[in-house]
Amino acid sequence: MKYGYVRVSTAQQHIDRQIDALLELGLDKSSIYIDYESGKDFNRKNYKKLIRKLKKDDLVIIKSIDRLGRDYNMIIDEWRLITKEKEADIMVIDMPLLDTRIEGKNLVGKFISDIVLQVLSFVAQNERETMRVRQAEGIKTAKARGVKFGRPRITLPNNFEIVARQYLNKKITNKKACEILGMTRGSFFRYLKELEIK
Repeated sequence: MKYGYVRVSTAQQHIDRQIDALLELGLDKSSIYIDYESGKDFNRKNYKKLIRKLKKDDLVIIKSIDRLGRDYNMIIDEWRLITKEKEADIMVIDMPLLDTRIEGKNLVGKFISDIVLQVLSFVAQNERETMRVRQAEGIKTAKARGVKFGRPRITLPNNFEIVARQYLNKKITNKKACEILGMTRGSFFRYLKELEIK
């Protein structure tokens, strides 16, 4: 049996390119498993379903190695689980050398496939770590330029402190305080905490 596996990090990302590549190889849509989750680990609902379903000599087809995952050691472990424990095959469309149906036929093919897998898995993890470093550097630089992160502060009504003190002294309810101030309950309590700290 042939199965396809597709992964994107969020529901906003497009899966069309991966799906089209699998359909071109003759896969049926019902045999394609899709996850909208990060590639940082393998704790993904549909991936787990696929692994449970796999039997000896089945074939798992993915578009590229980073669709499987982004952590070097985890990719290697998962590759072994599929090919050694489940005795199924894997084919990576973007890297024809990563096709275990070829590797089983001779020792040289197996050796080349293992080396290519390790190099590509390393690259996938390295890209993830580089992206994390760049993101942290970008945030640090932006903060140094005065860019504010998170929700912007709202301009508090002039009578906020007076109304807040009335609430704290149990003279009015939080519902009444929010009505007077024209604020949501969440905002009222968030700024109330700041007032209590002062």
